[in-house]
Amino acid sequence: MDVVPKRVLVTGGSGFMGTRLVAALLEADYAVTIYDKQQSKAFPDMCIVGDVRDKAALALACKGMEVIYHLAAEHADDVRPTSLYYEVNVKGAEHVVHAAVLQGIHRIVFTSTVALYGLNAGIPDEEFPARPFNEYGTSKLQAEQIFRYWASEDPTRSLVIVRPAVIFGEGNRGNVFNLLSQIASGHFIMVGKGANRKSMGYVENISAFLAYALTMAPGTHVYNYADKPDLTAAELVAIARLKLHQNNRTLRVPYWIGLAGGYLFDLAAFVTVRQFPISSIRIKKFCAGTQIAADKLSETGFIPRYSLEQGLKRMIAADFQPDSQK
Repeated sequence: MDVVPKRVLVTGGSGFMGTRLVAALLEADYAVTIYDKQQSKAFPDMCIVGDVRDKAALALACKGMEVIYHLAAEHADDVRPTSLYYEVNVKGAEHVVHAAVLQGIHRIVFTSTVALYGLNAGIPDEEFPARPFNEYGTSKLQAEQIFRYWASEDPTRSLVIVRPAVIFGEGNRGNVFNLLSQIASGHFIMVGKGANRKSMGYVENISAFLAYALTMAPGTHVYNYADKPDLTAAELVAIARLKLHQNNRTLRVPYWIGLAGGYLFDLAAFVTVRQFPISSIRIKKFCAGTQIAADKLSETGFIPRYSLEQGLKRMIAADFQPDSQK
């Protein structure tokens, strides 16, 4: 039986998912070091401040480690210049591999993305051909290829690639938070019919699965991550309205009108050099069918602690109803 490693470095460990992962690893009695360009607010004493683009500094931080979790990435929809996706996501992967080889590390866990499947791809499983629709997805695909090559060079190496669906949870300020904020404000407008289904993952569940990945044997393992069953956009909105004690009457506009509004916000963002919660890409993503298959995940024996609906309600209670938790 393989000895489970204990000394772990987490790039991007100061971020939203990284912080939850570090907590899960500590709970499982791992010795954790964070490597992030931002100081960790939750675990400052465990943090080395550094950039994955700094090859030498990253290699030094990995000295004595047995595992590298690579979470650090440029992932926002509107990163400018777009070359940052490649400087951070692709070169960062190259630097992680360099550090692993230099320090004799045989385990890497990499958080990739379902964006490499493209929009309206049906319900892709892990063998689905990659067709990324944006620079982010393309850069993550290239990073995967770098890690796969590293794993192929030595049969004792273990690589786990996790492709999460949309990740949400308490404290997150991504697309799910923006949607919930609009619903909570009472100004939400449903674009399209809302029949498209969305695969999503609650942060507490996915961080637990990432920790669980350290029990896997050598070789390359690729998993989609989503908490099933998937919800339609209309069901997601209905759950939020119920939790927020709102009626379920929703103003709806056709997709083409909503997309035109998104382009207007794009123009306003360009002219004012500001970011807005609405953009054309967010309209496209909200209205797209973004489901993934997660059968392979269920075959690992991992059991998530929370259902998708429970995760949404926990996030709403924490971020929009703080008084209800007192």
